[in-house]
Amino acid sequence: MMQDDSDFSDDFPDIEEYPTLVSVARFTQLLPQVSWFQSVGLPLGKGTIEAANRYAQALGFPNAYVAEIENWEEAAYAAASPDWNSEWWEAEEQLRVALTASALELITEEDLNMALTHISATASPLVSHAVENMAEEQGIEDEELIRAAAGAAIQTCHQAALVLAAGEEDDHPFALKYKLFEMGRWPIAITGNSFNLF
Repeated sequence: MMQDDSDFSDDFPDIEEYPTLVSVARFTQLLPQVSWFQSVGLPLGKGTIEAANRYAQALGFPNAYVAEIENWEEAAYAAASPDWNSEWWEAEEQLRVALTASALELITEEDLNMALTHISATASPLVSHAVENMAEEQGIEDEELIRAAAGAAIQTCHQAALVLAAGEEDDHPFALKYKLFEMGRWPIAITGNSFNLF
């Protein structure tokens, strides 16, 4: 059940002054309901592929092909690819900078930083617990891979919160990327024309 906005006053003291912080606060409450990584390794359904294509197109990669990652070994290779942080990383970084600037037109820097810190603090144990449990169940011992998966999810929570703080819409690339995590997936990276999706 959604909490009353006043329940967030401890974490977001100026929530009444900044309407977009209400959305960020509500988003925080939804994080425990996400099925983190529960669909990785399963065949990609039509809805997942459509969501992935929407993200890639919105990010500026309309020709990217959704490349299905089938297991953790393939995920490790895709996540360790030496050119993974090229054009895709630059595109996301430009969006992050733009969103931050937009958010700061609506919210003070102190309040924005506090909200984003709270998002990370809430998401981190939830995501880490989910990944560690899955790793144990599936015999994954690659600590670097486990950290990469958890880090990607936590970063996406941060990005999605920025979308809300800036008052952007649900069709923003970061909102679409977060939706893939909501579906239990791990969008690893866009490399060349391939969107590696686990």
